[in-house]
Amino acid sequence: MLKFLGLEQGDRALDLFTGTTAPFTRVGYYAEIMGRAVGPKGAVVAWEPANLLDDAGKKNFAGLVSRVPNVHLISSTAADLTLDPASFDFVLMHLVYHDTYWENEQFQFPRMDPHAFLAKIFAATKPGGIVGVVDHVAAPGGDTRAVVRKLHRIDPAVLRADFERAGFKLEAESDLLRNPADDHSKLSLDPAIRGKTDRIIYRFRKPR
Repeated sequence: MLKFLGLEQGDRALDLFTGTTAPFTRVGYYAEIMGRAVGPKGAVVAWEPANLLDDAGKKNFAGLVSRVPNVHLISSTAADLTLDPASFDFVLMHLVYHDTYWENEQFQFPRMDPHAFLAKIFAATKPGGIVGVVDHVAAPGGDTRAVVRKLHRIDPAVLRADFERAGFKLEAESDLLRNPADDHSKLSLDPAIRGKTDRIIYRFRKPR
């Protein structure tokens, strides 16, 4: 998948919503893979929202960094996320873009502004740089926040429109993770479909 998306040796990459706390996610799963893929001349910055990063998460991630030292963890709120302009060759959002529409008091996950967030990512991506996006497919229509709250899925048309509004161009898509048996009606974490959801893979590029 990362080969299709265009990650290369020597890239400076950004992994958004990297995942730090087990058992809800595999700690920095793609950050570690990308760290190995970009090699010693590359680097990976792994961002985790501050409300999701606790002491256990920091300890978990420290173990990853000991294995792959070119991975660096940063944390902030989405509103306070600060990235150097035009500093990344490659950005990954794996099964997380829908969360920019999510909010949850129990998990202290505040409402985000998807458009403001993508504006930051666009500014931080180098001209000609890539943003790879994988997400759970939702049926067309409906209020996006309501759909995300109920199903943790997103309509691909909404996702694409958001990225194009930010200035990215859709360069390619893959059906590698498409699953026609998924009727898009179940929560993406439902045991009946978890790990087998219908998913889009999009490669967006920032124009030069």
